[in-house]
Amino acid sequence: MSMYRNRYFLAGILLILFGIQFRMIDSFVLNEPTTRMLARVTKSTPVADNSTMTSFMMSVHPSPMKRVKPPRWLGLAMIAVGTVITCHAIVIPRHRHD
Repeated sequence: MSMYRNRYFLAGILLILFGIQFRMIDSFVLNEPTTRMLARVTKSTPVADNSTMTSFMMSVHPSPMKRVKPPRWLGLAMIAVGTVITCHAIVIPRHRHD
C-alpha cells in the first residue's frame, strides 16, 4: 500500500471511531479556558465580568463551564463518511516500484 492509500485508510478509520464515540456520549463539558474563548469568539454575553460580587461568587462557586450536546445525527454521519473513505482507500490501485 502506498502512503496515499494509508492516509485515506487512516482518515476513514479515525472518522469511524470518532463517529462511534459521538454516538456513545450524550454531552460533554468544556473546561473554563475553552468556555471563555468560545464566549469571546461568538461575541455572546460575557461568562463573568470583573466586578467585586462576581469575584466573590467565583471563589464560592465553581468556574463557568459550558455543556455541549452534539446532535444525534453527527455520529451516524461521521461513521457513514468514514466507511466510504475507508472503502475508497481499499479500491485505490497500488503503485508498483519495479
